[in-house]
Amino acid sequence: MSSSGAPFFPTKIPIGTIGDLLAGCEAMLEAEGVSEPRREARDIVAAVLDVPKFWAAANSVADASPEVARSVIRAVMSRARGAPLAYAVSRACFRHLTLEVDDRVLIPRVETELLVERVLERCVSDTHTLADIGTGSGAIALSLAFEHKFTRVVGTDISLGALAVATANLRLLESVLKTPVEFRHGSLLAPLSGERFDAIVSNPPYISFAEVAELPADVRDWEPCLALLCGDEGLAITRELVREAPECLRRGGLLALEVDTRRASTVAEMISVDGRYSDIEVLLDLTGRERFVFARRI
Repeated sequence: MSSSGAPFFPTKIPIGTIGDLLAGCEAMLEAEGVSEPRREARDIVAAVLDVPKFWAAANSVADASPEVARSVIRAVMSRARGAPLAYAVSRACFRHLTLEVDDRVLIPRVETELLVERVLERCVSDTHTLADIGTGSGAIALSLAFEHKFTRVVGTDISLGALAVATANLRLLESVLKTPVEFRHGSLLAPLSGERFDAIVSNPPYISFAEVAELPADVRDWEPCLALLCGDEGLAITRELVREAPECLRRGGLLALEVDTRRASTVAEMISVDGRYSDIEVLLDLTGRERFVFARRI
């Protein structure tokens, strides 16, 4: 790091081929003390080019255009400053989609991919309408619309910045979606007032303010607090969703929530005592932890 606090990189980097670009990026990352600089360089080049991770090594003699080189070097500089890889390269993979992301939205997680999978297992009718609350980048809404033909999918978010990202992703993917998608601005279920849906899906903020210090630095320092944190020991927004969802769900409609693994049983109890739900399920993520709570409106 230079004395000004900005990353210092060699002023001349050979970028004639992909191999040259990889070597130069590795040197830049190593100079900044980034761990595993070779892997990081490979992952950045692959992400910028939207190709498999092995592609760069297998095509090292291919020419690297100046435009590609500039994009890769910008991403390397951002990564060296500590930005998560997805923000550095401005994209993230989610199930079958590649999404644009930046620090206005949460980086889509593998756990949330499983949430989509479980919803798709339970919503099979092409007459169903679904809502994604707190849509962020649009990952859940767009994946549902890409993978199954429904009547429509609506995503809501209180953040105008997040909706701008989601809308950009919708424009990029609209031609390949099986279902129309609409994004609306507003808090939680407010934009759905007066409508009924067959499923309400949400990955809401569920980290308490007291737990901020426990978060990894690349999460705590980069990802939007609005998408991560909430009051009432991380349960305030989930509690509001449980309370309001029956007004927007058809009879038998599905409420599908991603939750903190430490609070899944608390959320399940919250839903049970509400009295307007049945068929309450606590589902596990890929590591065997309680991650999702599903229920049906009576």
